[in-house]
Amino acid sequence: MMPPPTPPPRRHFPFLLFVLLLLLILSPTATSTAIEYNYKEAPKFYNSPSCPSISTDDMCSTQAVHVAMTLDFPYLRGTMAAIFSILQHSSCPENIRFHFIISSSPSSSASLHSTITSSFPYLRSQTYSFDTSPVSGLISTSIRPALDNPLNYARNYLANILPPCLHKVVYLDSDLVLVDDIASLASTPLGETSVLAAPEYCNANFTAYFTPSFWSNPSLSLTFAGRNACYFNTGVMVIDLKRWREGDYTTKIVEWMELQKRMRIYELGSLPPFLLVFAGNIAAVDHRWNQHGLGGDNFRGLCRDLHPGPVSLLHWSGKGKPWVRLDTNRPCPLDALWAPYDLLQTPFALES
Repeated sequence: MMPPPTPPPRRHFPFLLFVLLLLLILSPTATSTAIEYNYKEAPKFYNSPSCPSISTDDMCSTQAVHVAMTLDFPYLRGTMAAIFSILQHSSCPENIRFHFIISSSPSSSASLHSTITSSFPYLRSQTYSFDTSPVSGLISTSIRPALDNPLNYARNYLANILPPCLHKVVYLDSDLVLVDDIASLASTPLGETSVLAAPEYCNANFTAYFTPSFWSNPSLSLTFAGRNACYFNTGVMVIDLKRWREGDYTTKIVEWMELQKRMRIYELGSLPPFLLVFAGNIAAVDHRWNQHGLGGDNFRGLCRDLHPGPVSLLHWSGKGKPWVRLDTNRPCPLDALWAPYDLLQTPFALES
């Protein structure tokens, strides 16, 4: 009796190929990465006749408005919209100098900056590398993983990263748009001693930003003695870099972060060290310059309304970002105010 024929070997390749294709189709990075880098070219904006003349190559001019922003792939679309809004509403757009802080590899940094300059060929900008290794070991986990990105802490080191010739800078997050002239914000008077200026919100529950361990320790809670300490959002700040360097404020912030690693004294990312060092000692900025919280809370990102009063800057701080909500067809009403500044190149255009 002859033995039964040997079955042919099983071929797993078609099945594995199917699984691979399925993963590529369902992967959010696979479906968005290619689109994410296709941006429209923004129109060129020109100075009004009253603007001072500044050399194109002068990246240190005291007559220029200097803007510092971080630059990375997840927030690139937001950064592009922010730049577009700044230029569009400026009376002297050719006198704005952008300083981008990047923590990526050299090849990624070149790609990021190339994307920016492709959409803004006439942008006066410069990139700076941020070594995240010193700060990475000081980051404590917070209520939202995105807040733990080392690049969020670049604002602590601006005075070290940016060249000494820069004395004053406007620091901006990437999830905002301006609907007013940034020169008005940049010209905020800092008085005789203030290192930075930002809108303050004294109605916020300031104690909630620190743990019971902090408030129960007299040597720590006395930090705010004699200071009318109020919450302020670090996503919009006017900073005197010269005073920052003279006061070595980076070291002061780092010391609080080192203490946080030994005993948990706060909960929310990079904000509390700024509050510990500066709250109650900053120059006031009108609330119109930071209509923040439009991204909702840090847990669910629910829709929010504008605060009462005029608006010069809309800030989608919080979990919900307008480009994500628009892409998933679940926008909040105020996301429609961000959409006109979105430079993402879509496969088709709808004429109004």
